[in-house]
Amino acid sequence: MAGVEEVKVVVAHDERATLRVGDVFLKIDADQTRTDVEVEAMALAPIPTPQVLWRKPPVLALVALPGMALGRLGEPSPASSAAWAAAGAAARALHDAPLPPWPGRRLDELASRLDGECEWLVTNGVLPPDLVTRNREVAEAALRPWKPVFIHGDLQITHVFVDDDKITGVIDWSEAAQGDAHYDLAVLTLGHEEHLDDVVTGYGTDVDLDVIRGWWSWRSLVAARWLVEHGFDPSLPGCEFDVLRSRM
Repeated sequence: MAGVEEVKVVVAHDERATLRVGDVFLKIDADQTRTDVEVEAMALAPIPTPQVLWRKPPVLALVALPGMALGRLGEPSPASSAAWAAAGAAARALHDAPLPPWPGRRLDELASRLDGECEWLVTNGVLPPDLVTRNREVAEAALRPWKPVFIHGDLQITHVFVDDDKITGVIDWSEAAQGDAHYDLAVLTLGHEEHLDDVVTGYGTDVDLDVIRGWWSWRSLVAARWLVEHGFDPSLPGCEFDVLRSRM
């Protein structure tokens, strides 16, 4: 049809899909609670976020961000050390902001989820028991009380856009909530441990590296079943299973 932009599928699975049409992202999500959180979180966040063009449930239209994503899990990041440091500074600005009015996940919920996913991984022969046990032990460092801050909740590198070593925006805020600052930093550097020092430098305050490593293990263990069931492969080089193996 004349005048219609090319439609590109950015990501799609059973829960939601994101399409790009020209300079517009169309996010389709059957769970409007997630979209409610995303829209409110972007309005509250003190860092750049996409402009909301319109919302007609189940679709949310956003202006595409300039620049490129910080990188992808399983691939070398094309971004500079300065860009990674800028991502750390953006995370710090978010964590210093007033808390969002809705709570995050409780510590006991996170521990229970970890137990359940570890049992599933072993029972179904997805990973060797010793690998799961070791990473379960490493994850204990993250499962401790923390002072809640405003977290993005899914601050993976594909959600952080940079241009000329500056952050142009952060996308996908549906998991934003009150939570542990270390969790955001861990998700940001998952599979890219070589850039952890850059992020910590940009963050500009003390970071407990054992807690970061604990969240790496927690995230990789609990994400595995969801990834497999939604058509993603955590066993690809540099992805979640390699993150787990690096703890051995």
